[in-house]
Amino acid sequence: MGALAIIAAISLDKSLVDPEGFLGPAWTRLPLLVGAALFVDLIPRALWISRGRPKEWGPLIKARWNEHWDRERFTLVALGIGCFYVVYVCYRNLKSFLPSVMGDANYDRELDLLDHAIFLGHEPASVIHAIFGTTISAHVLSSIYVLFIPMVAVLVAIWCVWSRNISYGYWFVTSQCLIWTLGTATYYMLPSLGPGLEYPWRYQDLAHTGTTDLMNSLYNAREAFLWWDGYGGAQTVAAFASLHTGVTLLWALMVQYTVKIRWVHWVMWANFGCTVVATLYFGWHYVADDVAGIAIALISFYLGGIASGQKFDRHGLSSHPTTTTSKVPIERESQH
Repeated sequence: MGALAIIAAISLDKSLVDPEGFLGPAWTRLPLLVGAALFVDLIPRALWISRGRPKEWGPLIKARWNEHWDRERFTLVALGIGCFYVVYVCYRNLKSFLPSVMGDANYDRELDLLDHAIFLGHEPASVIHAIFGTTISAHVLSSIYVLFIPMVAVLVAIWCVWSRNISYGYWFVTSQCLIWTLGTATYYMLPSLGPGLEYPWRYQDLAHTGTTDLMNSLYNAREAFLWWDGYGGAQTVAAFASLHTGVTLLWALMVQYTVKIRWVHWVMWANFGCTVVATLYFGWHYVADDVAGIAIALISFYLGGIASGQKFDRHGLSSHPTTTTSKVPIERESQH
């Protein structure tokens, strides 16, 4: 991804940009998240176990440091954060280069006709709006959809820092790198804008939400990228495949296979389901975009598991690790 982004930038005579998000640009955002996770892992834990007795804080922090923050953990954090940072930044740049490389190629019409066929001649937007309404549901779905943006980096940090088995951390980050790479490839396979930008009148009755502002900002950034020579930012409009759908499914699968807490499973699967609805509700994606997002999520999940030493059982419905850390032997992991 790094080499491809550099070659594309040189060929198009463009500069690579570092995408900004919450907490600033990615090169500061991810280290800050790791630092915050390190702080949370050491300080509040010591306060809780010691029940506020200051004399016990030092030994508890030292014990946790020696137990959890060993060489294997630091290697995972460095490799995981570093590799994901490179892939994500290159994804954003290659996505931005899409109009410059593909020109006027656009498959929105074909994808929209497919949507009408799937919905028996009806517009998906009108059907979904009739089912869920256009006010309260708009705010709920918007909150869930927009939450995706900060969670991308947060969950990478969580899996690197707190995975009980080191191989789970590698599985998560490897799968993340794969899905963002495959998502970039699908943008070039089938360039499209999405129904919300191609057919905006279908969504005019929706209540104004954060998603409305986000879509408007993306549209304005795309127009500036296409027509303003002095614009130094990136455009981030591309519909096929839906990475919101794919990545939230990947999160749900990782939780299902590596986390034992039942309510967390329900939360992540509900997040995935609501995200799929939101992609169609607001016009971010066509049905085919969501199907493609699911496909690349399954591919990334499986290949990431194989690459990180997971053994799939029961025709892929469960798994167990075949590699581990010096602190968590396979024998103890298999007993749980």
